Amino acid sequence: MSEEITRRGLLEKLTTANIVDAMGKFHRHRCHLVDLVSPTPDRVLFGPAATVAYVPTCQDVLPSERYNFRRLYEDATHDGALGHVLVLASNGHPDVSLAGGTKLSLLASHGLAGVLADGRLRDFAELSTCGFAVYCRGESVKWGGGVVTPFEAGRPVVVGGVMIRPGDYVFADSSGAVVIPHEQVLEVLDEAHRVAEVDVAATDGIHRADGAPQHVT
Repeated sequence: MSEEITRRGLLEKLTTANIVDAMGKFHRHRCHLVDLVSPTPDRVLFGPAATVAYVPTCQDVLPSERYNFRRLYEDATHDGALGHVLVLASNGHPDVSLAGGTKLSLLASHGLAGVLADGRLRDFAELSTCGFAVYCRGESVKWGGGVVTPFEAGRPVVVGGVMIRPGDYVFADSSGAVVIPHEQVLEVLDEAHRVAEVDVAATDGIHRADGAPQHVT
C-alpha cells in the first residue's frame, strides 16, 4: 500500500488540514490530533501504525524483564518495521516521558518513518538529527519508567481521543496529525488532493478579485 501511495504521488503538497477535510467526507468521528510538539517540525510523518500501549508501573505485576521498551517494540514491529510509524499511547499520562533518544534509535536502524507519542519524549536535540519524524506532547528531562511501563503491542490504542489500529495510516506535520483507516487510505488521499485543488482555486479567485481594477462612477 505504501508503495502504491508513493508511486501515485498521493502525499505531494498535502497538509493535515487537507486530509482532515477529506476524512470528513467519509466519516463523522474525530480523526485529528492537535497541540503536538516536534524536534523535527520540517519533516512530514506518514506510514502505517505499529502500536505500543503504556500502563501505570507496577514491578510486582509487570516485571521489567518482560515489560520493557525493547521487548514491546519488537512485538509491535514483528510483522515488519520499514516505513511504519511507532505509536506510543500513554493511557492518561501525557506529561510523562515514554522514551528518549537511546531507545528511539531503534527506529532509525530498522527504517521506521518515525514516532507519534501521546506523551513526552526526552533528548530533543538528539532526535532532531535522528533521520525520522517525531511528534509528541512535549520534551521531558526526567525518565518516565517509574510512572508508566510499556504493556502491550499490536492492539488498537486511543491517542488524544482518536482510535488508532495497527495498520491505520498516520499523517503528521507542523500543524497536527490525522489518522486514516487503512481500508480507505487511497480514497482519502485522492479526496485530499481534490480538497487542496479547490482551496488553491478559491485562493486564486480571491487574489484576482482583490487585484482587479476598481471602477469609480
